[in-house]
Amino acid sequence: MNASFPWSTETAQDRLEAALNAAQDAAAQAVFLKLLETRARDQAAIADKVDHPLAGALISVKALFDVAGETTTSATTVLADDPPAKKDATAIGRLDAAGGIFVGLTNMSEFAYSGLGLNPHYGTPQNPVYPGCAPGGSTSGGAVSVALGLSDIAIGSDTGGSLRIPAAFTGITGFKPTQSSVPMTGGKPLSDSLDSFGPMARTVAACELAWQVMAARDTSPVKPTASRLVVPANFGFSEADPQVLAGFEALVQHLRSSGLEIVERDLACIELHDRVPPWHMTSVESRAHYESFFQMSPDRFDPRVHARMGRANEISAVEYRQTLNLRHELIQAFAEELGDDMLLLPTTPKLPPRIEDLTDDDAFNRLNLLALRNPSLGNVTDSCGIALPYQHENNTLSAMLVAPGGRDPELLACAKCVETSISRMSAPEQ
Repeated sequence: MNASFPWSTETAQDRLEAALNAAQDAAAQAVFLKLLETRARDQAAIADKVDHPLAGALISVKALFDVAGETTTSATTVLADDPPAKKDATAIGRLDAAGGIFVGLTNMSEFAYSGLGLNPHYGTPQNPVYPGCAPGGSTSGGAVSVALGLSDIAIGSDTGGSLRIPAAFTGITGFKPTQSSVPMTGGKPLSDSLDSFGPMARTVAACELAWQVMAARDTSPVKPTASRLVVPANFGFSEADPQVLAGFEALVQHLRSSGLEIVERDLACIELHDRVPPWHMTSVESRAHYESFFQMSPDRFDPRVHARMGRANEISAVEYRQTLNLRHELIQAFAEELGDDMLLLPTTPKLPPRIEDLTDDDAFNRLNLLALRNPSLGNVTDSCGIALPYQHENNTLSAMLVAPGGRDPELLACAKCVETSISRMSAPEQ
C-alpha cells in the first residue's frame, strides 16, 4: 500500500463492498445512474495482480464515457436506447489496465450542459457539504461520490468548469488538464473546442496520478515547486459573495505568510477574453453532434439544455468562425502574458445556490453563468486549472490555480505547495 493514498490491493474488495452498500443510502440518491457491481468485483478480485500505484483505487465514471457493455447516455433520455459501447473509452481503458475499480456510472447535467448539476430526468445528487444546495456540474455525481467516500477518484469532463465547480461546491479537488493531454476518444462531446477530460479526488496527488494514467504518462509524482501567483485584479471578483471575498483574502494572506509570492495586477488579455463568447462554441458544436435529437425529440430534453443548444440559431457560420479566430489569438496572448506565472482566484464567485432558488429560469441562468465565469477562463484559453478546497469561518470554499496549456506538471507542483500551506490554516470555528 502506498502511504500517500487511502487505497490498496489488500483492502480493495472490502472497500468496494462498503462503497456499494453506502451507495444505497439516502444520502447517495441520484449519485449513480448505474452501479457496475459485476465488473467492479471482477476488477477488485485481480487488483493484487497489477503492479501499479493506482491498483485498488475505487473510481466513478461520468456517464458520458464509453464503458464496455454499457449504454453511454450522458444522463439524457434521448441516448438511453443507444446500443451498449463495444469497448472502453481510451482514458477509461487505461485506468482499468492500471488496476482501477469502476464503482459505477455517475449522474451529470444532461449532455454536460450546465455548471450547477441539476438533472430533471434522473434526479439531482444531494450536496453533502451544503445541504439543499446545488452540487455543481456538470460532473455532479462524480464530485458527490468522492465527497461521500463512495469513490477515491471521479473521472469527468470539463467544458467550462465541470470538474472544478462541483469540486468547489463539495469541498474536494478537481483538476482540468490541458485538453490535448488526455485522448477524447470514447467520450460523448459537448464542445470539441472546449472539452477536457480529467479527475476529481481528495488530494492533488490522487488527481495527479489519475491524470498521468489517463494521459499515458510516467506516474512519478512531481516535486512540490512554487510558482509566482497572479491575482487578476480585473477578472473573477465582481458579484462575488462576501464569504467568498473574505475567505479568499484570508487565503492570500496565509499563502504569503507561508512564503509564496503573490502579486495583484490587471491582465491585459481580459479585454480580448471578453470578446470571445463561449456559448458560440458550446451551442454550435453540441448541435453538430446531436442535431437529429434536437430537431426530432425536443420534448425529451431538459428544456434549459434545449434552449442553450437552440442559441446556435442566433449566429452565422461566419460569426462562429470569427469567434474561433479570436479564441486562437486569446490562447496565444494568455500564454505570453502569464509566462511562468499562474493565476490564483476563487474557483467560483458564489457559494452553492439553494436548489429551491433555481426553479425560475432567469435565476437559474444568471447563477449558472456566474458559476461558470471564473473556471471557463481556463477552457477558453486552452489552459490547465485546478480547484483546491479550504475552510474559512465555517464555510467550505475553493481557490483555483490556472496555468497556460501544456504546463500541467508545473501546475500540479505548485498546487501541492498551496495544498500543503492550506493544511496549516486555522481550523474553522466550531
